[in-house]
Formats: sequence, C-alpha cells, structure tokens
Amino acid sequence: MSEATPETQSPIILVSYPKIVFLYPTLLMSLVAALYTTFGENVLDPANETASLINGVFVGVLGLNLIVLAFDFPRTTSLTLFFLLAAIVMGLILMFTLKPDWLPVIRDIVFRYHPAANATFYWSLFGMLALIYGFMFAQVKFDYWEVRPNELLHHHGALSNLERFSAPNMRIDKEVNDLFEYLLLQSGRLIIHPDKEPRAIILDNVPFISRKEAELTRMLGALQVQVRK
Repeated sequence: MSEATPETQSPIILVSYPKIVFLYPTLLMSLVAALYTTFGENVLDPANETASLINGVFVGVLGLNLIVLAFDFPRTTSLTLFFLLAAIVMGLILMFTLKPDWLPVIRDIVFRYHPAANATFYWSLFGMLALIYGFMFAQVKFDYWEVRPNELLHHHGALSNLERFSAPNMRIDKEVNDLFEYLLLQSGRLIIHPDKEPRAIILDNVPFISRKEAELTRMLGALQVQVRK
C-alpha cells in the first residue's frame, strides 16, 4: 500500500469558535431539567428531593460554565486553585472534627436550599441556547481556514470570499491557555505564521487542537521533504 503524497492528502479544516461554545454543558443540563419538569410530578414542591437535586445540579453547572467563560485558568493557576480547594476541604474536616456541634447547623442550612423552576423556564433557556448554537454553527460555515499541502486558504463571507497564503515554510504554534476549556473541548489557540507575511494568524478556541496540530505537522513535514527534493 503506497503512502499518501502531499498532493493526495486531504485538506485540514480549522475553525475558530466563539467562547459561547463552552456553554454546551448548560445546554444539555437545561434539556434534562426541561424533560424532568415537563413529565415529572410536583416539581415545584420543596419536598421533592429529585426535583431539588436536578435544579441544584443545573445551578452548579451554570455557575461553573460562567466561571469558565469569565476567567482563564492556565496550568499554574489551576494547580494553585486545586491546592486552595484541598486546603478548604481539609479545613472544613478539621473544623467539624473539633466542633461537631456545628455540623448539624451547616447541614440544616444546606438542606433548606431548594432551588425551583418550572418547565417553561428550562425550555425557554434550552431554546435560546439552541438557537444561538444554530446561528454559531451557521456562521462558522462562512468563516473557516483550509490547510492544503501547498497553500493556506481563508474562506469567509456569504459570497465565499477567498484569501490564499503560501504553505511552504509555514510555522504553526499551539497554545493551551485555559485548562478547563481544554477539558471541555480539548481546545486551544493556533498561531499560524505564513511565509513572507508580516502578521501572524491567530485562531482561538480551536477544538481538538492536539489532533489538529499533529495533522498539520505531518502535512507540513511531508511538504518540507518534497521541497528539498
């Protein structure tokens, strides 16, 4: 079986997504909550522990998603955050060990927390996010990059405007600036340096960035070998 030459390699598609793409856990959780509040019973009753659990999980997922959108968590910051949370947990364990009478008070406060929302709220939120995601995926169909063995193409605009850059001697840099964004979509930043171009091309929030980088490295490496011939 013959190896693929640079001319026969499939083009690599690169898409830079807006940060709202990381809200997909909230989208999925709102759908789960919408289905439960639609078909469940007594979903607004504080005594319904299942409803309170689902509502609480939704609030937690939404809060964590907003934190991911609001802040960047590089590896050093994430490590510091991990040790901070570990110190807080150890402090709480030590406090409840030394002051066991405080545990029932804290437990009563936690168990009095009963978030509630009806099906209309969850369906409205799910519909709004689904509509935004639909427009987002439609938009990126008109703005994406295509890497071929001999050229870099930028497709953009409703009329399929096209920019061409030379691929030989092109350099690719990968950056993972946020650990949580990488965990959600394995995304990161690609910095493309076309040959003889004064400005670099920066693509943020590229999903599965490690796989894309490996594909680009193989393609550009094969191209460099062919150029030397």
